[in-house]
Amino acid sequence: KIVCAVTMAAGTAAGGWRIIRTLGHKMVKLQPVHGFAAETSAALIIQTASIYGIPLSTTHVITTSIMGVGAAKRFSGVKWTVVERIIWAWVLTLPATGLIGFLLARIIAAH
Repeated sequence: KIVCAVTMAAGTAAGGWRIIRTLGHKMVKLQPVHGFAAETSAALIIQTASIYGIPLSTTHVITTSIMGVGAAKRFSGVKWTVVERIIWAWVLTLPATGLIGFLLARIIAAH
């Protein structure tokens, strides 16, 4: 558990600001009130999903919540090319990480 926590903290420290900058400045220009709306929306969705035992990605929830806030301000205020890159990353990450996990498990099991 400690190794996992340290690894996640290191990843957040290394790339966290880049992600925040992408979501809060490159994809949509957020002001504090918009951040509050996005966070509140995401919290409601995550809490509701938790109550019903529905698994979901908190990253996907907050990202799409920020998109919604940006679209509410002005639909053209969302940089849809950035959104497209994010969605492609999501689509490609799932099979890629599944394949890597499969291969690593096979390698480890073989030894």
